[in-house]
Order: sequence, then structure tokens, then C-alpha cells
Amino acid sequence: MNRWYESDGARLSYRETGAGMPVVLLHPTPLDHDYWRPLIEDLGGVRAIVPDLRGHGQSELGRNLPVGGFARAPDAPVLTMGQLAADVIALLNHLELPEAVFAGCSIGGYVLLELWRRVPERMQALAFVCSKAQPDAEANLAKRAANISQIRAGGTSALFDGMAHTLIGPTARERRPKIVGELRARMTLTAEAAVAVQAGLAMRPDSLATVTMIDAPVFAIAGGEDSAVTPAEMEVFQAAPGGCEFHLLPDAGHFAAYEQPRKVAALLAEWLRQPES
Repeated sequence: MNRWYESDGARLSYRETGAGMPVVLLHPTPLDHDYWRPLIEDLGGVRAIVPDLRGHGQSELGRNLPVGGFARAPDAPVLTMGQLAADVIALLNHLELPEAVFAGCSIGGYVLLELWRRVPERMQALAFVCSKAQPDAEANLAKRAANISQIRAGGTSALFDGMAHTLIGPTARERRPKIVGELRARMTLTAEAAVAVQAGLAMRPDSLATVTMIDAPVFAIAGGEDSAVTPAEMEVFQAAPGGCEFHLLPDAGHFAAYEQPRKVAALLAEWLRQPES
């Protein structure tokens, strides 16, 4: 059942299941909290807190997003990593949680890096799934601008159809053909929200220096079939002074935790026991 809280004038949704160590899981775009459901079912022993990021799922986008930050689409609203981090902090305050373990996939991982810059004392440990510290390269910036133009010209359908095929690894598509339809059905962002997300991703900061300051335990899972984040890009998390446990899943794509929930849950569960030791 969805629960609700407010952040900067927006009504935001989250779900909470289980008991034990609080773990906040941040989903990738353009999906919603359901991305983590199969993994949570296999994880067990934790208090799983899974919000819908602003503009995703049942969470409102809000009315006060800044405009003009992305020069290639100067009239686009920008859903910044800072805003998303502020929303997560508001959720922690709503739940009266002084600290938690955090996991993030793709944009969820970018938010974790922003959270570390803002409230490191509230982060017991950080898990990154198919996410990276590097900012958008030139080709990615051009793609973001093209995506915004595509959305404005014809809505989100074509973009999301493409993402459902390219971001899911070919192994998962072969083994579970229904996975494409399952994940495509969770891509429900409005055109305005999708534009704001693309602009926000383009404007996210370079976080390589941030990684070198993370003195909490880090966990990283890369997908060998990930078309968006390469294993080499994720290897930089091993520079974190708190230590990094790194895993490569050769036959996983960008949505690794949904494609292989049992495998990722087993690795995550083993790692989660370590901070208590």
C-alpha cells in the first residue's frame, strides 16, 4: 500500500515492507518503486523503504522546478539530483530515521552521490547497481537534447519503447520474453516529467571526487550487457576509502536487479551483514 509525504510542495509516494535494518532503495528512470519488488521478495530481514522518485510512479513532479539549466534545451524544466536528494532527506525526516543503508540503480545511484555530499552522517552504507560517478559525455548530452525534442514532438511512447528494449539485457529478453512488457508497463512518466528527468540527468555533476570521500562501505554491481553504464565506469567505486565490494554480472543489462533479482539479492544480503560485524 502506498504511503505519502510532502517535499517542497509535492506529494510523494513510498512503500515500506519488512522489519530490521532500514534500507532505502532508489529505482532507475523511467521506472518506479516496483523495480525493486522481486529483489525485496528474495532479500528478507530488512526494512525496505522504496519511494517513487519525484515525477515517477505515484509521486508528483511539483510546480517549482528550475528552468534554463540545460543549455541545449534552455526552456526545459530540470529535475536536479539536488531536488531528488532533498526529497529523500524529507522522507528520512518523515520516518524519523537518523540513518539508513541506501541502494540506487542508475539515477538512483546519482542521487546517492548527492546525498553523500549533503548528509553523509545519515548513510551507513551505499550500494550502486548499474550506476556511475561520471557526468554525461558529449554524446550523452546530445542524446538528452534529442530525447527532449522527441518527447515534445510525439510524447513518451517511442522513447520508452526503445528504452524497454535497449536497457534490458539480451540474455534476460531471451530467458524471459515477458520482461519487456512488464517493465514497459511501469514507464508511466508524463511528457513534462520525462523532459525534466532528461535535463536533470544531463546536468548532474561530476562525482568522481565524491567517490574518493566515501568512507562508508560501498557495494557495486555492474552488468556486462548494460548499454548505458559500462563495468569499467563502475570500477571507479573501488577508489572509495570505506572499501568497495565489486561484482560483475556478465549476462545482466541496465536493470540488473530486476533481471536477476535472486542473484543480486543474495550478493546484497551477504554484504549487508558486514556493517554489523
